[in-house]
Amino acid sequence: MAAIQDVEAAASAGPAIAEKLLAWYGREGRSLPWRIPPGADETPDPYKVWLSEVMLQQTTVKAVLPRYGRFLRRWPRVEDLAAAPLGDVLAEWAGLGYYARARNLHACAVAVAEEHGGRFPATEAGLKQLPGIGDYTAAAIAAIAFNEPAAPVDGNIERVMTRLFALKTPLPEAKPEIKALAASLTPKDRPGDFAQCLMDLGAQICTPKRPACGLCPIRADCAGYAEGLAEVLPYKAAKAERPTRLGTAFVSVRQDGAVLLRERPPKGLLGGMLEVPSTPWEGQQASAPLDFAPLEADWRKKVGLVEHTFTHFHLKLEIYAAEVAEGAALSVAADPGRCRWVARRDLADAALPSLMRKVLRHGLGE
Repeated sequence: MAAIQDVEAAASAGPAIAEKLLAWYGREGRSLPWRIPPGADETPDPYKVWLSEVMLQQTTVKAVLPRYGRFLRRWPRVEDLAAAPLGDVLAEWAGLGYYARARNLHACAVAVAEEHGGRFPATEAGLKQLPGIGDYTAAAIAAIAFNEPAAPVDGNIERVMTRLFALKTPLPEAKPEIKALAASLTPKDRPGDFAQCLMDLGAQICTPKRPACGLCPIRADCAGYAEGLAEVLPYKAAKAERPTRLGTAFVSVRQDGAVLLRERPPKGLLGGMLEVPSTPWEGQQASAPLDFAPLEADWRKKVGLVEHTFTHFHLKLEIYAAEVAEGAALSVAADPGRCRWVARRDLADAALPSLMRKVLRHGLGE
């Protein structure tokens, strides 16, 4: 078919395309613990749908599956999660990245438990009023958990839509057009199944590289395939190069084996997580990094750097390590009120982001 730029034209083709996709989903859809299989006489649990959608933001299904199970075993209801200390939630989240999600997850649970009697709002508009729930997550929960006629658009669905309609407008400029096209195809009777069908098609068939077009149920309808563009769409606007920031981290080991950690401020990057005390992360290295050391000690610089890439910048940290006596006084630079000594055996369960685990491995020589 020719590329469809008009939503009305897409809507006219929608029923036939949706029928093919839903038939494929019934045969090939992924079995995931938060899903109800097509045709099952069961209603999706909004708590499980919400938890999975938040976890899946910027994270693969493979990484989410074990964490999802652990979260549910520990906090089987939204009221249980709301009652948990934020530090416990952050510790359970450690390693999944994008830690604002964990803070918003807890805040949303509290709001649902305290303001909505433990029940999630059943509409897209109502869901968007909750902490941490944006346009995509609200649409996904509304469609999947409440069968509302909503059209969530994630990265998989963006890819399917741009290829299906040979949409050449680059991302992110194309997002409103993609949303409108997805909405025009969504059947009113099975919006949740259709959304999950598109997600699965993008994850299993219409993949970023080497899409399996020969197995696609809508290959005959795909303008991108017809025009030989399936492997190159969607087009994306050029990204600005990430700047590099530098810093120095201090790994302090007490005589009893405990390690000095510090809680980061509740808001901002890695908010509320634990860190190894360090200098500020800036465009150039501090001229006197030892002025930021958390206590007086025989600091020794470790060979090599620890590097980590965040969304908006790349970080390079040099590492100093020292053994210190019990009772050593913390410096003002350490911000003692936010510091704590943590036994080595407890580090595995501490709310440490992956960056800080790399720093500790380097500093401790592990």
